[in-house]
Amino acid sequence: MFEMTGTKDLILDAAERLIGVLGYSKTTMDDVAREAGVAKRTIYVHFPSKEEVVLCTIDRIVARLADRLRGHAAAPGPTADRIRSILVERVLYRFDSVRGYSHGLDELFASLRPAYLARRGEYFAIESGILAGVLSDGHKLGEVHAPEPQSTAELLLLATNSLLPYALSAKELGRRKDVEARAHRIVELLLHGLCRSESPRISEPHFHER
Repeated sequence: MFEMTGTKDLILDAAERLIGVLGYSKTTMDDVAREAGVAKRTIYVHFPSKEEVVLCTIDRIVARLADRLRGHAAAPGPTADRIRSILVERVLYRFDSVRGYSHGLDELFASLRPAYLARRGEYFAIESGILAGVLSDGHKLGEVHAPEPQSTAELLLLATNSLLPYALSAKELGRRKDVEARAHRIVELLLHGLCRSESPRISEPHFHER
């Protein structure tokens, strides 16, 4: 999804800093070039537009998050612990990653909504695939009831999507402890259902983009 190079990272780091100070609409490619210490034409070698620069900052966050989720998935211990770690991590890692420009997220997502939504399905497919593997293994071991691991994984992601940055208000984005506490409460409720010996059949979820 996202291939990191030294120059790309310099550009993306600069874009993130500038969005935190200026906001998305006031940040220009000239600003990004100056902040990154590269020529403007160098940016265009890697990114066709400012929109693509900012979208790639999100791609990078998700790529790094996916690596962390794979680490949780491969960790030793009960299935429930690994599911808990994955679901809480997906919320808090995103929260922490956008903290530097959280005040400008509404403007950013409003400006990039169509392009962002096109990518969001890919992001969630990566996460659900990781989580589905944990659920499948846990079901085989009898530790969780997840006969349809992919569908179950998608539902678990949907249940925690309300705590992702694009769904939070500016006030909520300033309250990490509250978001963390809510994430843990939601996840414990979900695990209570998964760890029961018998659970109702899960129908196919439908992702409704907002």
